[in-house]
Amino acid sequence: MQTLREAIDEYKKAGKAIGHFNFSDSNQLKAIAEAGKETGLPVIAGLSEGERDFFPLVHARAIIDQYQSQGIQIYLNADHTYSTEKVQRAIIAGVDSVVVDGAKLDFDGNVSFASASVKYARTSGRDVVVEGELGYIGTSSKQLDELPEGVTEANITTVEDAKKLVEATGIDCLAPAVGNVHGMLKSAAEPRLHPDRVKEIADATGLPLVLHGASGNTEEDIKACIATGVAVVHINTELRVAYRDALRASLASDETTPYKFLDPAVVKMKEYIAQKLLLFAGK
Repeated sequence: MQTLREAIDEYKKAGKAIGHFNFSDSNQLKAIAEAGKETGLPVIAGLSEGERDFFPLVHARAIIDQYQSQGIQIYLNADHTYSTEKVQRAIIAGVDSVVVDGAKLDFDGNVSFASASVKYARTSGRDVVVEGELGYIGTSSKQLDELPEGVTEANITTVEDAKKLVEATGIDCLAPAVGNVHGMLKSAAEPRLHPDRVKEIADATGLPLVLHGASGNTEEDIKACIATGVAVVHINTELRVAYRDALRASLASDETTPYKFLDPAVVKMKEYIAQKLLLFAGK
């Protein structure tokens, strides 16, 4: 099976993107794996710091190894990691990639954090993809009443800062702020994305770019960003909502057998993920 680095590079060159979906339990992970199997496309499963407090990385690694042994091209990512200690723990636990989230730090602090993380990854003896972040897009993957404070068009990532961060740190991928936001607005359309800025940053850095917070964005905006340099697209909130709503419907019955009321939710999530994987791959 390809390494994650090889898969990302292939998709970047082809003008396609790999779907990344967060999970909090084995039901979501099963849906992610089954969608990858059904479509025959690579998929990344991610655990943020909060999610991996509930579902440990070592447990996820063991399950993903089993899925890989069945021929499913699924990878494990340590999403949104905020300290060098936790970056190191994630790499030791066997992740394929780690998101070094220094977006809330000042620029020099972000450079220092990302540089130390890259250095550790390179000396780990494993091929770990290190992703840096630049530009604030909020932190909560939930339904929102309004945009988080500090998420504005004036704060989207500049080409100059992106180039400086990449050159100073040696990161493998970059997640810029290009109009995207974590979470999903309840009663309003998501802000428009800026594929023109995606192209400028991609051209200036030469790196595969990552679009975080794609829940709620239009297919047209996402496809435009993929065409201009995004090689990985992250979705969390929409999948959580699909899980919750399907589970609510199942629990409205008198069913007491867990696998019977959980399975419809797994199927719903799998269908949703499969559709997104096909979209991102231009199918």
